[in-house]
Amino acid sequence: MAKKILIIDDDPVVVKYLQAVFSDNGYETCNAGSSMEGLDVVRREKPDLITLDLQMPGEWGPRFYRKLRQDKKLRNIPVIVVSGIDGDHAIKDAVAFVKKPFDPEKLVGIVKNTIG
Repeated sequence: MAKKILIIDDDPVVVKYLQAVFSDNGYETCNAGSSMEGLDVVRREKPDLITLDLQMPGEWGPRFYRKLRQDKKLRNIPVIVVSGIDGDHAIKDAVAFVKKPFDPEKLVGIVKNTIG
């Protein structure tokens, strides 16, 4: 069964690009345009991994991350931060911090190392 990746990003261009990169590599994807929506989608879809943008309207990525980590059912889902701002300090135990614009092969490599 294909592993599922949740893409949380408010930029539809980035979401489309990530969807293409992940599905080309055999992953299923779902997405959310905000961190508020992200929590709903996580609960509904139970993804194997999340890519998280830090800078989004409404709530910032780190707030989503804190809420995720407070939920016993969701707290072990690995998170890769994909962001244009330098915010690796914002989310200490993220699997990786990938700065936009990113190398898709590098990102897929991190995903494969994390969830197979």
